[in-house]
Amino acid sequence: ARNKEQEKEVIEWIEAVIGEKLPNQPYEDVLRDGVVLCNLINKIAPGSVKKIQTKGTNFQLMENIQRFQAALKNYGVPEEEIFQTADLFERRNIPQVTLCLYALGRLTQKHPEYTGPRLGPKMADKNERTFTEEQLRASEGHLNLQMGFNKGASQAGVGSFGNTRHM
Repeated sequence: ARNKEQEKEVIEWIEAVIGEKLPNQPYEDVLRDGVVLCNLINKIAPGSVKKIQTKGTNFQLMENIQRFQAALKNYGVPEEEIFQTADLFERRNIPQVTLCLYALGRLTQKHPEYTGPRLGPKMADKNERTFTEEQLRASEGHLNLQMGFNKGASQAGVGSFGNTRHM
């Protein structure tokens, strides 16, 4: 299902990044020819898309979208988060386009050279912990709470399997 609020947030973010007001048209129409998307990735990662078709046949405009998708891959957006050309161009899956743009917005946080506006929540940083051998050994003597006080679950007291209970 489409989320109009997220779509509005994406448009506002794109306007802030590229520094221009986008036409007041439906979300998918603003993005459909790929020109805005190519301008966006070029602002985030300069030189990502060398050639942008501003007008032409559907095929030429679809190339803009494909160049944008290739630039996203190079920038580090996971392939499974990148929408298919038809999702946008044929309006098949607009929510996927929104998810993809959020993925890009999230990823800009991992690129210190990008200092522009942010989109979406802050990405978590990896928080690795290292333990010394001594610390690891010290924990070996502790009983896990799941084990209770009888050294783990056991089946002591369960009669032989398959027998009937005599009461």
